[in-house]
Formats: sequence, structure tokens, C-alpha cells
Amino acid sequence: MAKNSTSVTTVPDTAWLARGRHLGPEPEQDVRRNLIALKAAGVLDDFLDLDPVEAARSSVLHPRDESADPGPSARRLFEARWRVADDVTVRAQLTLYDPDGRRKDGDAVTWVLAAEAEWDWDPHWPSPATMFWPDSDRVPWDNDTAEGVRLRVTNHLPKDDDELRHRLREWTRESWYVHVVVHEAMTPDARGQQPVTTFLPPSLRHRVVEHRGTPEQAQIVDFAMKRELKLRMPRGGAVILPTAPQDPGYDAERFTVRNVFLDGSEPTELISRIKEFAALPRPLPADAERALTRLRQGWHLLTPDEELVHARSMVDRYAEALDAMTKSRDLYREASEAAQAALAEAGDGVPRPAALGPAKPDGSPLGALTKAFGRFRDPNK
Repeated sequence: MAKNSTSVTTVPDTAWLARGRHLGPEPEQDVRRNLIALKAAGVLDDFLDLDPVEAARSSVLHPRDESADPGPSARRLFEARWRVADDVTVRAQLTLYDPDGRRKDGDAVTWVLAAEAEWDWDPHWPSPATMFWPDSDRVPWDNDTAEGVRLRVTNHLPKDDDELRHRLREWTRESWYVHVVVHEAMTPDARGQQPVTTFLPPSLRHRVVEHRGTPEQAQIVDFAMKRELKLRMPRGGAVILPTAPQDPGYDAERFTVRNVFLDGSEPTELISRIKEFAALPRPLPADAERALTRLRQGWHLLTPDEELVHARSMVDRYAEALDAMTKSRDLYREASEAAQAALAEAGDGVPRPAALGPAKPDGSPLGALTKAFGRFRDPNK
């Protein structure tokens, strides 16, 4: 599907990956409504709504590949295909999971989204998240797997030092997103309270989580970052958090912005640094690698041309299998005929051994022993 090679340790340049939690009551219905609306509007070429068990059994490209199985806790599998830029095709899979395989009322549904384009991903392309989820604040699909953290909003930092340090570890080690911490030099007005992520390109906007520290949190945030990440938090500035393990291309000074004016205008320097950080090679988590493998090897939504190529491939495979069976049958028949001819030739030119009759009693081992003991009983013999 992709045109460039895939690294085993970093996210491919062609891929867009995300993971989150949906807190609403009907996540499948939210996805279906959005997919139907976008297909009717001509945004999507097509989509599929699949039961995960049947999807694993009926995988088109690799029918017996275990990597196509999303796992026992999967609830639903959705596939969508659309085109961007100069007719570049994007394929994406969204899988919904129950927590521990059993969902109770009020539990969040975890989702994993893997998308891949035919060329390197452009952050100005539409976000794959909004191809499946409605881009509406009324649908709570945009929660990170980290507790209490959402996309598309400003998340306030914990006030407790221990909790803040725990959250910093969680954001850098477990989250798939880019995390940005912004400190407010003074309490902003309504315009300044708007997330700075709204100035990001569409497909990067849903890969970044923004955190805010209040003016009185300057010291506690600086102390926590220094202890956990060896970073300093400038008052009224921003820091883009590294991933753990830290990428060699990460430079703390480079990804620290000294001044961010929260007045509703675009923070040009911060936006530029976020774009630069997002372009760095990122570690590929194990769960993300499995999702990308399922996308590539468990794909079902083929175009008419792909279906034709697939059908021809299947015909070629069946023809090869039939040819191999025919050759095997012919070889077996030739070997059988050669063996029968050899047996017939051996029967005509070589005398057959005489039939063996019943053994005489004296010729048996028991008879020989009886005769020997008889000599001992008769001295003349």
C-alpha cells in the first residue's frame, strides 16, 4: 500500500496513528452517522462496518493471517477510504474496544485509529479522526487514554506536586500524542483561553494535547518538570514535552518557547516549534505497530480495480495449485507404472523360490535338543 519503507522502530512517514477513549453511550452510532454523512457528501469514496470476528475470518488480502484479528475485546471494526491532494488514496481502520472485554454503564470505550496514505503524510490533509468521529464538542470521542486529558481543549494542570509528576511521566511514556505545556503569565481573557492548537493544520490538530498552568503554578510546574524531565518551565512560556525514551533529535532549548501571548492571536513561534517536533521520527508503540499491521494485512475495502487484481491473483494461485496437483499425479502414475514393469520383468527372468512346506519335527530346535539329551541317556551313542 505504502510506497516507502517501514521502520521497525519509528512511525512511517505515510502513517497517521491515534488512540483515545469515547465516553458517550453509543460510540458505534456516532461513527456510523458520520461515515454515512461524509459518503453522501462525497468526502469518502466508501466505508465498511464490520464485526471484528467475521472481519478476521474474511480478510481479503491475508485470509489466514493472525495479525488481522483485532483481539477478543474488540467491539467493532470500521474501514474508510478517501482521496486527498492530487488523487492520493488514504485508507484507515478504526477499531473500538471494551475495557477488559466487558463494558459497564459509564465505562469509556477505547478506540485505535490507523491511517496510511500512498505518499508521505501532509499535516494539511484532513484529519482521519474527523472521517470517523464527528468534529463536534457534543460527542466526547477525543479523550486521551491518560485520565482526564482531552484533545481540542485546554487541560488544566493538577495542583498537587506528586500528581503533576505522575501525569508528566504518563504523558511522555504512554500517550501517543504530542503534549504541550503552556504557562499563563497572567489570567487570560476569553480569547486567550481558546486552545492554541486551533492554529495547527487540520491533521496535526488531533495529534496534540495542550495543558495550561495558571499564573500561581509557575514554581510547582518548573520544579516538577526539572525533577521528572530535566526541563525548565519559563514563566509565561511553553514547553513541548519529549517522548520516553527521548528521541536523539530532541533539543530542550529548541522546543522551549520563552514567551507565548495568549490574546487570541496566533502564537507563531510555538506553532512553528510544534510542527517541527511533530516532523521528528517518533517511536512506534507496540499497540500502534499492531494496528498498522492490521491495516495493511487485514484490509477489506477494495476498489473495483483492486478487486479485479485480487481476482486475477486468486485465479493465478488456483491455476498454479492445479498445475502442481496435475504434475504430482502424473509423477505418481509414472512411478507406479515403472514399479509394475520392474516387478513383471523380475518375474519373467529370475526363478522363483520353491514353496516352503511345513517343517519336520526333527528339524525344529526342540527336536535337536531332544536328540542331544538322548545321547546322554544312552552311553553307546
